[in-house]
Amino acid sequence: MSNSVCPWWLGYFLLNPVRSIIHSPEKVLKSHVNKGMSVLDIGCGMGYFSLPMAKLVGDKGRVLAIDLQEKMLTALNRRAMKASLTNNIETRLCLSKSLNIDDLTGTIDFALAFAMVHEVPDKDRLLLEIHKALKPGGKLLIAEPKGHVKEKDFNDCLNLTRSIGFNLTEKPEVGKSFSALLKK
Repeated sequence: MSNSVCPWWLGYFLLNPVRSIIHSPEKVLKSHVNKGMSVLDIGCGMGYFSLPMAKLVGDKGRVLAIDLQEKMLTALNRRAMKASLTNNIETRLCLSKSLNIDDLTGTIDFALAFAMVHEVPDKDRLLLEIHKALKPGGKLLIAEPKGHVKEKDFNDCLNLTRSIGFNLTEKPEVGKSFSALLKK
């Protein structure tokens, strides 16, 4: 798997409305994210999934959008302001070796790691931090792009999730992606 980070300027291309034909945020999220939930969008970029998550969790829920690149978070904040969704979205800059979420232990209902796990050199630490942040019964949806990520590498990632304590509940259909829904 590649460990290079998506350049910040590519974030604008990832917001292209045509993308929703393959990766409709509502379709990907609707059966996992509900009103009042606390959710993580890990590697959120400019908020392709974060803004729809904010609508789904409503005023009583919250979205914590995490990215390694300040420019991605700045663009996400601008987009959230324009969409009047700043009340329930918090952005947070992560570090190259940590998600910077130690304060969230046992508070998260759902986490999304969409097309980003392959970019992380220390997958053990990433998945351990997510596992620690999730409530008992909390869920993690991982989706990785086919072609860019080999099936063997995705399966190695799933084996790692099992060793950390996740249980595979299903492999939902996510366009042109390997995907897994995992439960703590």
